Amino acid sequence: MSKEIDALDKNGTLSVTDLSPGKKAISCKWVYKIKYNSDGTVERYKDRLVILGNRQVEGALKTFGFVQSYADYCLFTLRQGENSTNVLVYVDDLIIAGNNSAAISAFKAYLSRCFHMKDLGILKYFLGIEMSRGADGLFLSQREYTLDILSETGLLGAKPASSPIDQHHRLALDDGPLYSDSSQYCRLVGCLIYLTITHPELCYSVHVLAQFMQSPRVSHWEAALRVLRYLKGHPGQGILLRKDSALQLTAYCDFDWASCPLSRRSLTGYFIFLGGSPIFWKTKRQHTISRSSAEAEYRSMAHTCSNLTWIKALLKSIGVFHSQPMSLYCDSQSALHIVANPVFHERTKHIEIDYHYVRDQIQTGVVINSYVRTTAQLAEIITKALGRPQFEQLLCKLGIRDPMLQLEGEY
Repeated sequence: MSKEIDALDKNGTLSVTDLSPGKKAISCKWVYKIKYNSDGTVERYKDRLVILGNRQVEGALKTFGFVQSYADYCLFTLRQGENSTNVLVYVDDLIIAGNNSAAISAFKAYLSRCFHMKDLGILKYFLGIEMSRGADGLFLSQREYTLDILSETGLLGAKPASSPIDQHHRLALDDGPLYSDSSQYCRLVGCLIYLTITHPELCYSVHVLAQFMQSPRVSHWEAALRVLRYLKGHPGQGILLRKDSALQLTAYCDFDWASCPLSRRSLTGYFIFLGGSPIFWKTKRQHTISRSSAEAEYRSMAHTCSNLTWIKALLKSIGVFHSQPMSLYCDSQSALHIVANPVFHERTKHIEIDYHYVRDQIQTGVVINSYVRTTAQLAEIITKALGRPQFEQLLCKLGIRDPMLQLEGEY
């Protein structure tokens, strides 16, 4: 606590003064937190003096010459000739990356003059995400976060499940008894949502479970525990960002027509790759009802295309430019015909105008769309409940793996 007071004093944040007549003091309090390393050991005990009505002064980064990205307002970039420095801001935590060590050191020295800050060194652990570097590239996982959830729910010794959700589940139609502790269910689903950052294969099951946050039933709780039992067998599973990947954006989009038995709305799912590395994925229920499977896929393509455009702009912010068209794969011949032939008025006149954005992007050459067989559709793992053979096959193709299990197999 004394170190926190000293830091506030050095930064000019805190000064002792008399209260003005007729004014009421704003209360403050101490907030304590234990910061852990990636292996679960205590890194440090952190405390913070917080007060209502505090104000922050803008400009530390912009004064140094950084430019804020329009694609992501948390990203700031600095170009000095061939040197490039990028800063990603999350509240009071910063990730600094660049191609010149001296430029990074100069920027960190500047920040130290502006704020009382601590340099945690090479990025290894950030917001529950573990980063490990190897010969192939950067591996991201949430192993400790996963083990904490398993420990909290008492499933560290549970029998692992082969897949996160039953292939023939009917959770939306279940009318069994309500689960006694809805807050516990909501907390668990919230933890699982955060795990989808490094576990794309959980997107579909978490999407299904998140629909019952208001009034979960016993079957929904048991389905959530099955996800944990799947994680029990793959606690260190994550994604590999390969350093030899080509800087070409490729996307796979899929749909599940009228999959919701209650609203009859379709499901959209898409995977976006940078070279051979998965960098973005999402499972989302469509806002309106699609009258045909072709329309559902067309809407899915539009959502995927808009995110491709956003990622292209985000990469441009950090100096990665794409001169080649982005590739978009889907497994619906009908949707591809709608994109290629604008004369299909009878089949598309009821579709909202904004969904024709995908047609404009393809006609201008920004995106190239291609057909892919259903058996090779990588996005199917996040739109449907699959059997074990197909689930494991797609998992392998996506490059999602557990290095610990691979090392055990090699041994």
